[in-house]
Amino acid sequence: MIGAIAGDIIGSPYEFDPIKTTDFPLFSPESRFTDDTVLTVATTEAILTGGDYTRLYQSYGRRYPDAGYGGRFIHWIYEAEPRPYNSWGNGSAMRVSPIGFAFNSIEEVLAEARNSAAVTHNHPEGVKGAQATALAVYLARMGADKHAIRSEITARFGYDLDRTLDQIRPGYVFNESCRQTVPEALIAFFESDAFEDAIRKAVSLGGDSDTLACITGAVAQAHYGVPPSIISETRSRLPDDLLQLLDRFTARFPAAAV
Repeated sequence: MIGAIAGDIIGSPYEFDPIKTTDFPLFSPESRFTDDTVLTVATTEAILTGGDYTRLYQSYGRRYPDAGYGGRFIHWIYEAEPRPYNSWGNGSAMRVSPIGFAFNSIEEVLAEARNSAAVTHNHPEGVKGAQATALAVYLARMGADKHAIRSEITARFGYDLDRTLDQIRPGYVFNESCRQTVPEALIAFFESDAFEDAIRKAVSLGGDSDTLACITGAVAQAHYGVPPSIISETRSRLPDDLLQLLDRFTARFPAAAV
């Protein structure tokens, strides 16, 4: 999970100032956590406490109202009787990675990913994006190689994962859909040779960079681990309340810590 948060922070300066290169400062004064991190931590609390996803996503959203949420979600967090709004956006995928670290079968991961998505993103593409991300994290955590992960995700979800970053990058632009975020984030992981390389490749696509790198970072952590220097820099940019939940989660699920 620290890999997802690191990806969010590293990608944050380029969300609305896209770049098409892997040559950029890994951390800068503008690097900050965004809604991806806030809602990822909310997911950890739901898992740890058995809490309700709706209540927790609302609570965390209200606690951090300026984290960069989508317009519809901003309204949703303040609704007295919130209902899902058929979103197909990548918000369901950016917050789901703890599920891939916490559950111990494909069936459990897919069911819980659906539960986490459906409180807002009940469109089939919103659910699919969350499930694909969580399953990729789970498979990587369980030791599956990249070929096996690619094959499983393609077979289950129909994403085109045979493209290359060089094919995608020239025409790729900011896109908030699961359909045009999750496959690209996974391809960045497949083409990488280390955690940092995966994050740099995700950002270099020039799209919704913090969310791309968040998704890539979650899977890359499960496969490679995260360098201690990146963990340290990431933690230094988080407030105490988010760090406390992160530490509680990783104490219970140690694979999410490194």
